[in-house]
Amino acid sequence: MKVIGINGSPRPSGNTSKMLGLALETLNREGIETELVQVGGTDIKGCRACFACIRNKDSRCATKNDGFNEIFEKMVAAQGLILASPTYFADITPELKALIDRSGFIARANGGLFRHKAGAAVVTLRRAGAIHAFDSINHMFQMSQMFIVGSTYWNLGFGGREGDEVLNDAEGLENMRDLGSSMTLLLKKLHNH
Repeated sequence: MKVIGINGSPRPSGNTSKMLGLALETLNREGIETELVQVGGTDIKGCRACFACIRNKDSRCATKNDGFNEIFEKMVAAQGLILASPTYFADITPELKALIDRSGFIARANGGLFRHKAGAAVVTLRRAGAIHAFDSINHMFQMSQMFIVGSTYWNLGFGGREGDEVLNDAEGLENMRDLGSSMTLLLKKLHNH
């Protein structure tokens, strides 16, 4: 079994990456293969509404030069997805939003490719706006018939702009460990392990 963690932050080693990494480490310790994919700061752009994915039904996006199709293949092959983003004006980063829009649309156009996968949102923030960002990610999971994995609280981590402050959020760190354990439990039950 495999879980793909997608970092929507343009900072590959910032607060969001640290929170996501802790959840992935927990999954690894419990026997689940993981992979961290960097989306923030890449060239992934929004859906062009060309509807080629509906016409072609080949599980591909017609936009081929931005790395999206390679990431989408990994998402489809995995049994679990953790999408993570810092809070930008009370929402997720534009690159993660583009990935959600395109992947969700292509998955639906090709027979529900995310159906019954496990999904979790992870959001970091400095002060406020995280619940809306959290909802933005979870809406894609709900529309894709995925099972949403939670923790002992919302999957949030508080930290400033420097990238290490989230490590001082003891409750947030514990939530990431619990998230990894909860996702492991769900995946093992879904796949009879």
